[in-house]
Amino acid sequence: MNLHEYQSKKILASYGVPVPQGREAASADEARRAAEALGGKVWVVKAQVHAGGRGKAGGVKLTRSLDEVKAAAAGMLGQRLVTKQTGAAGLPIERVYVESGSDIARELYLSLTLNRERGRIAVVASAAGGMDIEEVAEKTPEQILSITVHPAAGLQPFQCRQLAFALGLSGKQIEQFGAIVSGLYRLYTERDASLIEINPLIVTKSGALMALDAKVDIEANALFRQKEMAALRDPGQEDPMERRASEHDLNYVSLDGNIACMVNGAGLAMATMDLIKLHGGAPANFLDVGGGATSERVTAAFELILSNPNVRAILVNIFGGIVRCDLIADGIINAVKKVGVKVPVVVRLEGTNAEVAREQLAKSGLAIIAAADLTDAAKKVVAAAKKPA
Repeated sequence: MNLHEYQSKKILASYGVPVPQGREAASADEARRAAEALGGKVWVVKAQVHAGGRGKAGGVKLTRSLDEVKAAAAGMLGQRLVTKQTGAAGLPIERVYVESGSDIARELYLSLTLNRERGRIAVVASAAGGMDIEEVAEKTPEQILSITVHPAAGLQPFQCRQLAFALGLSGKQIEQFGAIVSGLYRLYTERDASLIEINPLIVTKSGALMALDAKVDIEANALFRQKEMAALRDPGQEDPMERRASEHDLNYVSLDGNIACMVNGAGLAMATMDLIKLHGGAPANFLDVGGGATSERVTAAFELILSNPNVRAILVNIFGGIVRCDLIADGIINAVKKVGVKVPVVVRLEGTNAEVAREQLAKSGLAIIAAADLTDAAKKVVAAAKKPA
């Protein structure tokens, strides 16, 4: 689950990480009042969306008067911000963050994430922070520094000093950097974070360190014990179909193709999409109904995938291990009748009661295309999707 910048900075500040003064606003007038309350002569108005690359997309404006603050906020609110991370549709701007201006001497990069190869938290840093950090990682990866933290020992002071020296920090900056990294490590572990990113972590002209931007992602599977974090969720920033899927305990991700997939098991779903691509098709979604799929959940899945107007065919690929295939067949039949499916449906069922399920589908009288195996299913659904509507 992603958090907005203004939410992330409040949390960072509670863990001792220095951040500029700022206030969120939901209207242009509110943004002006926020700048007035902050005081000063320079403010930065930032669009609050769950995506990076805002600066290059016009989502960050430097202003030097209260009227400019109001105008910048008015130009953002109610619009959709399109960045490299949002796709062509962009994300709605419903709030802006008005922040006091900062005197920047240097821009660094700092993040904490999970090193899945080693099963440890990794602290990643670079002296080349700022808007072009992705390009730095691609073209000059030697500028990216990383350490991993042993879960039994925890973050060690020498590791913080090691990174601080590599970033060219000195004197009190080393101590301050260590305090920041330690605070972020506690935040990561105590709040079940999956990513904490500060880009840039600035060195001000007075020599102090400050988090000028902040991104915090919370592990969705841990939200049951992170009630305070769960309350910060912004459904307006989520894909509407993915949000609907979560209400039915379905794992769904929208894609750009025209062949809808309904599969049980994430690995089987990935293999199904690979085979569709291999045989010349394009998946419209990733959809895992889970091992405990029920007739009701299958019906909800059909309703979900058919709400995508680009869908030209549906592939149902179920392996009955935990769930019985005949129950899935019941769900498919009920869903096709209830939803009124008007596109070809290819079904491949294997596992417990698979033969019974195939007989049910054959006797249903519905235009369901049976597949002998996964390759056969992929070929049939790609061919069906290519036929005229």
